[in-house]
Amino acid sequence: MKKPLPPVKFFPLLLSIALLLITSPLVFAHTGDGPHNGWLHEFTHPLSELDHILAMVAIGLWAAQGHGRIVWLFPLIFVVVMGLGGLLGMIALLLAFAEYGIMFSLVILGALLAWRKHLPLSVNVLLIVLFAFSHGYAHGSEMPSSISLPSYAAGFMLATMLLHLCGIDLALLCKKFAGTRWIRFSGIIIGVYGGFLLIP
Repeated sequence: MKKPLPPVKFFPLLLSIALLLITSPLVFAHTGDGPHNGWLHEFTHPLSELDHILAMVAIGLWAAQGHGRIVWLFPLIFVVVMGLGGLLGMIALLLAFAEYGIMFSLVILGALLAWRKHLPLSVNVLLIVLFAFSHGYAHGSEMPSSISLPSYAAGFMLATMLLHLCGIDLALLCKKFAGTRWIRFSGIIIGVYGGFLLIP
């Protein structure tokens, strides 16, 4: 008989979901632009597009396949590099590959989850850097001119961290109660969706 999962394991997941649900109505209640709602505006931006949601959760699922510090290292690197990419996007540096980077991130992350492929740490970090930069640049390039940069960056980085946390905890729950097959199945779904986006 499987032991019940300790509350400490799924509390971060519940907290993340609660914050996402509570904050979203607050955002949609604001109709004006301005620094006062910049972080709220960008907090929900990753939640308004399926490609961003799947990629952020996939990073968490992927990180949870590791052990020890790796579980938190991947999301941390992702958030930091995404912030740098967002900064470049905000200053209007044109990078044509960013959108393709987002789509390929879904395909590659989906494949890694589906086939449970273990890559060298250096390769993992390189992929994370490329994916994070692409997503960050996309967020930064979409920043409205009326919203302050710090609040905008804080919003999308917080939302990203919560989605990573959801992915990590979902992976732990799957391993505990359903095995890794559901993680692999989620990888197939994510990869197929990414491939669909690549179709002209």
